[in-house]
Amino acid sequence: MAGTLYVVATPLGNLEDLSPRAAETLRGVAAVAAEDTRHTKTLLAHVGSSADLLSVHAHSSAAALRRVLHLLGAGKDVALVTDAGTPSVSDPGAELVAAARARDVPVVTVPGPTAVAAALSVSGLAADRYLFLGFLPRKGGERRRLLDLVAESEWTTVLFEAPLRVADLLSDLAATCGQERRAAVARELTKVFEETRSGTLAELAGYYARAPVRGEVTVVVAGAGRPAREERPPDPEERARALLAQGMTRKDVADRLAAETGITRNTAYRLVNEL
Repeated sequence: MAGTLYVVATPLGNLEDLSPRAAETLRGVAAVAAEDTRHTKTLLAHVGSSADLLSVHAHSSAAALRRVLHLLGAGKDVALVTDAGTPSVSDPGAELVAAARARDVPVVTVPGPTAVAAALSVSGLAADRYLFLGFLPRKGGERRRLLDLVAESEWTTVLFEAPLRVADLLSDLAATCGQERRAAVARELTKVFEETRSGTLAELAGYYARAPVRGEVTVVVAGAGRPAREERPPDPEERARALLAQGMTRKDVADRLAAETGITRNTAYRLVNEL
């Protein structure tokens, strides 16, 4: 029988956030597929795991993926981890999960920390529905398209960004969404220098232009709100009958009908006369 692929969430920074179940899983598997083996080596030492470390990241070769699948096919359990948070969320782990599922390998989640939920929870912005876009392209038409999507979304949007590009992102968001749109910038979540700053996009763009950011960053942008509901124009025939019943002349009914429903006056006159 095939082994099990465990998708294990790891701490964003504070090792105390690792769940007991996650620690037990890391100790029990034969191997751990990691985004950065040097980073994960520290985590495995913390929990006392002797599992083999395998490198699986965005630039891994097909051979690296096959190696993990071979272990699973041989009945060995493997844990998939990312550097911080939940694998497959803005992370290349989805490719391994999809390949495992295609081979009928059991895939089990060991849930835990995620920067998306953590940032939403401290942002002060609505989180009942939200849009997650991860890292935006650095430039080009796709970046503009996604910025427009943030501006138009009625729901809160969550973005990831590299620290050196946060000021540029906030400036672009202010230009696209409007300077007064509310937002929050969460950085170094669960770490010693954790900080969440909220304000308008203009305020945040100005602040981070003067104060360069360090550490992992999550940006949360308020939604545009529910779009105004367009009222359907009244049915011309039903409206004409109602106006006639009020005792209005046919000419006045036709004029009102054209104004309220958008049909031409000739069409309105013809409809009224037919009634």
